Amino acid sequence: MFKEKLKILLAEDDLNLGVLLVDYLETEGFDVKLCKDGELALKTFYGQTFDLCLLDVMMPKMDGFTLAKQIRLKNKNVPIIFITARALKEDKLKGYDLGADDYITKPFDEEELLWKIKAVIKRVPEGKTESRIEITFIGNYKFDFNNQSLSINGSTKRITEKESDILDYLCKHRNQVIKREEMVKELWGENDYFLGRSLDVFITKIRKYLKEDGNISIENVFGVGFIFNVPQQ
Repeated sequence: MFKEKLKILLAEDDLNLGVLLVDYLETEGFDVKLCKDGELALKTFYGQTFDLCLLDVMMPKMDGFTLAKQIRLKNKNVPIIFITARALKEDKLKGYDLGADDYITKPFDEEELLWKIKAVIKRVPEGKTESRIEITFIGNYKFDFNNQSLSINGSTKRITEKESDILDYLCKHRNQVIKREEMVKELWGENDYFLGRSLDVFITKIRKYLKEDGNISIENVFGVGFIFNVPQQ
């Protein structure tokens, strides 16, 4: 018996490209919903359940980055792949900061897109969308992974999904050398220059979040990665 078809939300204002992608992906066994602008895509997403989103960055009414932010408010786990005509470093870093799982730049080969879709879906663990209750104490901080928050001395700060994932990884590897390449691959599924730069930005933010406890530090290990120094509980 065949599994139920995976549903893809495709937001693409180039209808010629959109129709071609729908035909190709449906031939490959996916159920695809095409939307011609960001606003329509958001309404469609809120009305249905999707397994993956393909979002064009430059669209009328609502661009792909704004759409991704709105999608993350409803579902922080659904995989997102951005489709863009621009290969600017700033765009990629912004996309990954919003929680993108991958990028593909126009013009692209349909088989390359299919490979990326399958790779991203394969990386999503079964049951990832289910709630998880996990409280971790980091020095004087209380880290609530499920609610994406850090608390200290009665004050609570809400952090982003990716910041929460990175802090969770650091906690699980505390007081030991963390190899940068392994960390990037575990968190994003692959390792490249842009993802490494994105990780550096997140690490800088997390250092600031944890600055109220002087016994905690994220130490750089030159040419290797980091050590998350935390006092033994």
